[in-house]
Amino acid sequence: MHLWLAGLITAVHLTATPAAVQDTTFVTMDPRLYAASDSALPDTTHASRRPRAIEYSEAYHTRLKIHQIGAYLMFPLFIGEYVLGEKLLTSTNRSGGLKTAHSAVAAGMGVVFVSNTVTGAWNFWDARKDPNGKLRRDIHSAIMLASDVGFLWTAAAAGGAKKSLQQARHHRAIAIGSISLSAIGSGMMWLWKD
Repeated sequence: MHLWLAGLITAVHLTATPAAVQDTTFVTMDPRLYAASDSALPDTTHASRRPRAIEYSEAYHTRLKIHQIGAYLMFPLFIGEYVLGEKLLTSTNRSGGLKTAHSAVAAGMGVVFVSNTVTGAWNFWDARKDPNGKLRRDIHSAIMLASDVGFLWTAAAAGGAKKSLQQARHHRAIAIGSISLSAIGSGMMWLWKD
């Protein structure tokens, strides 16, 4: 009789107890209970994202080619401008032709620099979402914009260069600094490939 009574008590107890308590092999947790300790659990809700494809237009590649040609043109212009400037500084006979040549080469540098600034800035904007080579483009852009500022400063100092030797040397120092920055910015793009 005791066995029968024990079985009846167990049966009544099992039917009166909720299913989650009866079966201890299936423990479920409410996500709200462990939301504060998310970091301890692996994140399985988000699938990893595929890399986005970056497509460049035909216009991008045309601007890039113009930009590259301009970069190659700058070096002969830099050399010519430096030689002409040195002749103006060291020569006792500063002919009108020498001054005109120096101004013409400076104007040519200005045209190429404006062209490269426009094409470079436009392509920089088009490539803004491309993570490949981003650091290289950012550094190049910063260096070339600093060089742009230097060339504007050089042009502004050109008027004073006609008045005194001291101002002419100041003009030359700014120009050499700007040329150096530009050479570094161009050279890094040729040498640093991603």
